[in-house]
Amino acid sequence: MRMGGGPGYPSPPTIRFGPGGPLPRAVRRLLIANAAVFVLAYFPGIDGGALSRLFGLVPADVFAGGRVWQLVTYMFLHGGLLHLLMNMFLLWMFGTSVNRAWGDRDFLVYYFVCGLGGALSSWAFAPSSTIPTIGASAAVLGVLLAYALLYPDRKVLIYFLIPVKVKYFVWFLAALDLWAAFDGQRDGIAHFAHLGGMLFGWLYLKQDWRTAAFGRKLRGQRARWKMANHRRQAQRRKADAAEIDRILDKIHAQGMDSLTPEELRILREASRH
Repeated sequence: MRMGGGPGYPSPPTIRFGPGGPLPRAVRRLLIANAAVFVLAYFPGIDGGALSRLFGLVPADVFAGGRVWQLVTYMFLHGGLLHLLMNMFLLWMFGTSVNRAWGDRDFLVYYFVCGLGGALSSWAFAPSSTIPTIGASAAVLGVLLAYALLYPDRKVLIYFLIPVKVKYFVWFLAALDLWAAFDGQRDGIAHFAHLGGMLFGWLYLKQDWRTAAFGRKLRGQRARWKMANHRRQAQRRKADAAEIDRILDKIHAQGMDSLTPEELRILREASRH
């Protein structure tokens, strides 16, 4: 990502260059959409700078200027062919396995949650900035985080030579972005957006808010509420029955005239039931 210019079951450690088999639908559509927008930006008569200012993430314009669509559209713009190829390579390499594990719907929801998280983080740390942020890096790094949580001991080849477990690779990238974000040097990379994408992805997965899992959790919570309500009602009925028995014993021993107004009210209500 640049400025102006981005659980399944763990498997045994294996060295991975990339996914095998056909592309799942969600990843395929994202690849096509990003490539199509990139080609569109180079059509004759299209001003790339104006396109970035209108659809890239310009923090000063997002809320103050009412351009809230930029929170999403910035993910589909890229600053050059290398920028696009790097993001799409990572999306293909890691997103394919995550997409297969979760399905299209859950994968797309997660992807956009990470992208939105990157946008909000970038805005939060520089709300008055007029420099556009563009690229899918925040969403892609969120996908990489999900891959590392799904398959932490799988190995990836750094520079196609050095095998490293993916969990360590992700931690290294996060630490690098964190250091660069607070280093103060301007390198043209939206480090806060990268960190926001991974942070929002981690929070999302920590709560397991994917649609199917969230539905199961909600149904389970409703069942627990119903069970707790049944227990409270049973306890209340038991307490009421004990109180009625006490009042009846008092009537038997002392007569009706011995009852207090509250005891008479309880007896009348019990009679109605």
